[in-house]
Amino acid sequence: MTEADAISAPPPGELPWVMEALLFVAEEPQPLTALARAAGVSDGAARKALNQLSADYEARGLRLLEDGQKYQLGAAPAYARYVENMLGTGPGQRLTRAALETLTIVAYKQPCTRGEIEAIRGVNSDRLVAILEQRGLIENTGTAEGPGRPKLYRTTMRFLEHFGIRSPRELPPLPSAPEEPLVEADI
Repeated sequence: MTEADAISAPPPGELPWVMEALLFVAEEPQPLTALARAAGVSDGAARKALNQLSADYEARGLRLLEDGQKYQLGAAPAYARYVENMLGTGPGQRLTRAALETLTIVAYKQPCTRGEIEAIRGVNSDRLVAILEQRGLIENTGTAEGPGRPKLYRTTMRFLEHFGIRSPRELPPLPSAPEEPLVEADI
């Protein structure tokens, strides 16, 4: 692109709405750098505008979702049942307990391998990983170093939408392991 083709940055007050328009027309989640480049602004200015947009959405039916790498618009959790009704998804799309267990492991350990999932669950998880990947809740994000170069998995934007959170940072903390009570031996 030449200097003559370069886009001029919008006025600062309009930048959040430019970000909204870009995310609205995007078919896939977008990285910060792509949004900044499209708007003709710095990554810092784009991040600030996205933060303002996210705050503005608090009282509306949309949420700004971000997974630490990319951004996407999604429905507010309070209105999920209406969206499910319109799209024809809903109760028939529930996850099994085993699938939720597998998804939880990926969410808290991401990125992680199928072997790590199986080490925690204690059973083969091939089918569950495939189902979660097929439903778009997890994705392959590369390969791990080590024997066999196993695939690494992480959660997706669809995961965030499904559970009504904006970022993996909003996951509740894991409960700490209960300490074993000291048992006094009879003497």
